[in-house]
Amino acid sequence: MTTNLLDLDSDALRGFFAEIGEKPFRARQVMRWIHRRGEGEFASMSDLARSLRENLVGTAVVEAPGVISDSVAADGTRKWLLNVGTSAIETVFIPEAQRGTLCISSQAGCTLACGFCSTGKQGFNRNLKTAEIIGQLWLANRLLGASASGERVISNVVMMGMGEPLLNYEAVVPALRLMLDDNAYGLSRRRVTLSTSGIVPLMDRLREECPVALAVSLHAPNDGLRDRLMPINIKYPLQALLGACRRYLDRAPRDFVTFEYVMLAGVNDSAAHAQQLIGIAGEVSCKINLIPFNPFPGAGYRRSRPEAIRRFSETLNGAGVVTTTRRTRGEDIDAACGQLAGRIADRTRRKFHIARAEA
Repeated sequence: MTTNLLDLDSDALRGFFAEIGEKPFRARQVMRWIHRRGEGEFASMSDLARSLRENLVGTAVVEAPGVISDSVAADGTRKWLLNVGTSAIETVFIPEAQRGTLCISSQAGCTLACGFCSTGKQGFNRNLKTAEIIGQLWLANRLLGASASGERVISNVVMMGMGEPLLNYEAVVPALRLMLDDNAYGLSRRRVTLSTSGIVPLMDRLREECPVALAVSLHAPNDGLRDRLMPINIKYPLQALLGACRRYLDRAPRDFVTFEYVMLAGVNDSAAHAQQLIGIAGEVSCKINLIPFNPFPGAGYRRSRPEAIRRFSETLNGAGVVTTTRRTRGEDIDAACGQLAGRIADRTRRKFHIARAEA
């Protein structure tokens, strides 16, 4: 049985080489070849002994998800539909003047069934392996033309694609560690952002084990409305979530949490909602990112009108709450926030996975 080396962070890779009778420094060499240079063929790893390269051919592979489709939007946003065997996932690259951001998926589908999210409507297939998570970054670097010297167009990674990252904690954290490792991608903790709907026990665990920048999918300023939009709030209501955010900031690379707030016409975009959101901002150091809702068939919601979003933003900023409005990107190829769905079969196991969050 062969081992996919994309599944292994630094510690696990050293363990793998120990098992095959090789010295620990070989792990560092191979990690640099795979992640910094994007190499997937052992025969091309020229500073490895020939005997080791031959041994690796029989015991290991470097295998990322395969590309099903590759789409480019009018604004330059690029979306890949990737094959993960039993299903498909989507990965999105967003180019900007000063940075390039890759949006990575952590699950095939999602267990949480947020009503305004296309992925949630598709149901849940399975958790991704570490190799399938970091493989998205590995593959995107190759397809975007990263050089062998390590020059890359991807400067930021956001775990904001399909799925709830914290409900796939054991596979996500090794992938995060590879993103941060100087022998792999060498990204700073400030440039790697994990977005969660608020799985409180696992937010606390991430704070201790691998704190990166944190974004929280808030989308409602009170429990009644959030219960309706995001069923996870019934298990972890707002005060529990805000407490976890405050604790997280003790170890976070940034001194604020980003609250993501999708703007739904007539649902969460009133002046009263803005005032409630100001109250939340008074409890946690935060920035608010307003997201114009991206429609999809059967959504049942409409995007707030531009003037409503502008008034909402002005109210928050006027109260001293740093607020931005996300520019919609890749909408013409269904790559915008909330639109990722892929070809996911509905094999929902929501209750099982939410219950496991406290394990």
